[in-house]
Amino acid sequence: MWGNKRRGKRKSDYVMDGQPEADGRAVDTKDKEAKQPPEDAVVCKKCGAVLSKAETVANKYVCSNCGYYFRVRTKNRIKMVADAGTFEPWFEDVEETDPLAFPGYQEKLAAVAEKTGLKEGVTVGYARIGGEPAMLGVCDARFLMGSMGHVVGEKIALAVEKATSMRLPVILFCCSGGARMQEGIISLMQMAKTAAALKKHSDMGLLYVPVLTDPTTGGVTASFAMLGDIILAEPGALIGFAGPRVIEQTIGEKLPEGFQRAEFQLAHGFVDAIVERKDLKQTLGRILKFHHNTQSFHAFTEGAAVDIRPDERSRERMAKAHELTAWDKVKAARQFSRPTAMDYIERIFDEFMEFHGDRQFRDDPAVVGGVAFLDGQPVTVVGIQKGTDIEECQRRNFGMSSPEGYRKALRLMKQAEKFHRPIVTFVNTSGAFCGMEAEESGQGEAIARNLYEMSALTVPVVCMMIGEGGSGGALALAVGNQVWMMENATYSVLSPEGFASILWKDSGRAEEAAGVMKITAQDLLELQVVEQVIPEYGGADEVTVGAIAAYMKRQLKEYLSSQAGKSGEDFAKERYERFRRF
Repeated sequence: MWGNKRRGKRKSDYVMDGQPEADGRAVDTKDKEAKQPPEDAVVCKKCGAVLSKAETVANKYVCSNCGYYFRVRTKNRIKMVADAGTFEPWFEDVEETDPLAFPGYQEKLAAVAEKTGLKEGVTVGYARIGGEPAMLGVCDARFLMGSMGHVVGEKIALAVEKATSMRLPVILFCCSGGARMQEGIISLMQMAKTAAALKKHSDMGLLYVPVLTDPTTGGVTASFAMLGDIILAEPGALIGFAGPRVIEQTIGEKLPEGFQRAEFQLAHGFVDAIVERKDLKQTLGRILKFHHNTQSFHAFTEGAAVDIRPDERSRERMAKAHELTAWDKVKAARQFSRPTAMDYIERIFDEFMEFHGDRQFRDDPAVVGGVAFLDGQPVTVVGIQKGTDIEECQRRNFGMSSPEGYRKALRLMKQAEKFHRPIVTFVNTSGAFCGMEAEESGQGEAIARNLYEMSALTVPVVCMMIGEGGSGGALALAVGNQVWMMENATYSVLSPEGFASILWKDSGRAEEAAGVMKITAQDLLELQVVEQVIPEYGGADEVTVGAIAAYMKRQLKEYLSSQAGKSGEDFAKERYERFRRF
């Protein structure tokens, strides 16, 4: 094995005769000091370090010096993600043609095929990943930069159609420079063809996960690469429609560092997660496991009994809690020490996997969401996350969601509907974010759209009011078949301060307002705005959060078990009738 000293050598120490230096200067082939790199070494294209080939292979083709991701050949990619011996190639003999009779194209195809050992720029077939069956496709940049000609489009369309007939999920590793110029308009047609095949696959309730690798650009980005239910990306991958050079030439400006990279796409809402290569197989296996059976949800079998009785300390606190006024509960709901959505998600569910982005503009950190298991039952979980300290609260905008947060939540809820997963939401917000950028992005429309779409969801929806429930910002995640409320939480048309300011022109009368607004869990239970009050055992904090979560979990399982025989139309009808009563 190569030691650290040898690994640290630079490209200039081992220059191939006649090859340029990294800065473009030619190397004198007669220079006796120019050295050939050892046969068992590879050179990092980013930092120039000379690396042990064996060590780099073991490191999943990632530079151990700077973390650069080497592009991966098809056979190596399959080896890294598919269970050993399970990959079976499909459609290897799709015939090549030259639709435009482009000069020299057939000769170029033949030369690339001979050099790479590939028949085309994509390989498709059946595989198992973590024991779960899937259609696996891999694009290879060595074949004309993974460009999408008619054979690439045809193989993808055929494979997706076969996966649809076999009811298989589709996993597709994307790597492409875009449309294949030598095939002109015929290449462009592949964008629509592959998208149409994926639409039919989706309409059957089947999962599609594209993994975006470096580079994913042009017509591939504008078609099958961005149509996944869940979109993953490798760190640092270039992902964009127009390439950076084209953009710079068009606008006459230098692009900022990191523009169009995977991290940029995550922050802008177009990627669910960035996954390191060493974790890709496990992550894909988990995703497939979550979607193993998406036809219906099941009743829960009885597990071991959970003791949720309050201890002596909690009983003492409970006695004092009965004396709290409405204003006391307003203050309790706003405390930093109050457990957050993530505190309950981590205690109630197993294997929570968070997804990001609204697929339009941004990932709003005020809203968290993803999939999890509730004792083996896949569920979609969405929560408004305030934070537990000032730094996290600032990063999450104090739980005041922007339009992107509501759109992310709705995207995940529609995904839950597609895969027949129950939805559980956790609400704790003083209200939707009131700011110029929120208005510019359509705050009112985003909230209205959630109310509109949630009303007709064909899966059960359970909403937990765990802290503040402020106005439409809270309601946008609380259109449920059941709405449960923690005993010291609040839920109101607006804050007591705002109420007093509007009605009495005096925000100083907020405490008085809290007493007349009917905003406590007990008030709302009487008004039938909520179905259940969740006990806090004297006050929600680090002492009681475990018992509260255990109570929530038991009630969730009991409720969902009671709903197992109902149809999607039943859930939508019951939700409509629930809100129609008010």
